[in-house]
Amino acid sequence: MPQVLIQRLVQPPIGEQRIEIVERKGLGHPDSICDAVMEEVARAINAEYQQRFGRVLHNNIDKGLLVAGRVRRRFGGGRVLRPMELVIGDRATFRVGKVRVPVKEIAVEAAKEWFRKSLRHVDPNRHLRYRVVLSEGSDELADIFQREGVREANDTSAAVGYAPLSETEQMVLWVERYLNSPGFKTAFPETGEDVKVMGVRADRELSLTVAMPLLCEAITSEGVYVRKKAEIAQALRQALPSSPGLDAVNLSLNALDREGRGLGGMYLSLLGTSAEDADSGQVGRGNRVNGLIPLNRPVSGEAAAGKNPVSHIGKIYNVLSHRMADQIYQRVGGVREVYVWLVGQIGRPIDQPWVAVQLIQASDVERERIRQESELVIDQELNRLAEFCIELTDGKYPVC
Repeated sequence: MPQVLIQRLVQPPIGEQRIEIVERKGLGHPDSICDAVMEEVARAINAEYQQRFGRVLHNNIDKGLLVAGRVRRRFGGGRVLRPMELVIGDRATFRVGKVRVPVKEIAVEAAKEWFRKSLRHVDPNRHLRYRVVLSEGSDELADIFQREGVREANDTSAAVGYAPLSETEQMVLWVERYLNSPGFKTAFPETGEDVKVMGVRADRELSLTVAMPLLCEAITSEGVYVRKKAEIAQALRQALPSSPGLDAVNLSLNALDREGRGLGGMYLSLLGTSAEDADSGQVGRGNRVNGLIPLNRPVSGEAAAGKNPVSHIGKIYNVLSHRMADQIYQRVGGVREVYVWLVGQIGRPIDQPWVAVQLIQASDVERERIRQESELVIDQELNRLAEFCIELTDGKYPVC
């Protein structure tokens, strides 16, 4: 097993520091759409490889762009003037011997299926156009999938994960999931899925800035918009979970709104996503694999969505580092906060990364026990890496 470096951090956990900033881009945000769709496309293509050949073949569907369309909005409705365009890249295996794999067809259908099940007002046939720019990969990278033994890394890459989530992180994550939950959408069907939450905590006071469009078809006047927005804000305030570490939680909803400016002063949407005409999206610009953009934390530079789950350590280590950190936090007594760093070298077996663990301990005692137990967790997780990659392939771990 690789050497594991253990370092004790002498600092307060994130939740006890004076300033904390956390963001989450929700289900209908253009960047989140790109991550989720490319991951769905990759899963569908990998499933096809497994069905036909019994294994995952070389692919990385981790380049994607959602080009904003054009709509005309009005009170009570509107229409699409130009559809959004989804660009799907980057590399895949199209043929094994004489057997052709319909990669492009699979990619488009998987993307359409994601839109059908995720965004209520987006028709994947009428509101989107698709451009597939997938190509065959290089001989050397493709050859990794033909080699015997433990899979070798197809890149030199680093990742970092941490545990536990702070109260601020939990609150930001909860707010977006609540606003996009089936129950909330049933209670407030006039809301879109493009939810964005920014949390800024100063000492024990948290300020939440939430953006969420209201749907044109349900808003017949400015007065209706103002009343409905107030109802939504009140419902959210009442639903916020209690948080012992916070003295106050302030909420601002759709802060760009200005009464008296008509359509220009309201966050209205025809399809529920700003990709309809306001904002394009791109893979890797959204949430990290734990669903957050935590500005006070070290974060991985790789976009995990769409990468293959058996050799691309930019995906494997991204998710695994968070799992390892959580396992250490849960299983090793006396640990208040933990960071796990994984670094892999191209061509090196994926179960042999360089590993560093940083710990904030409850006290300075039992350092040797904590070190030994942390190393044991790391060894156990690396020993089950093949099983972990299967779980990753099956979609057990979300990546956005």
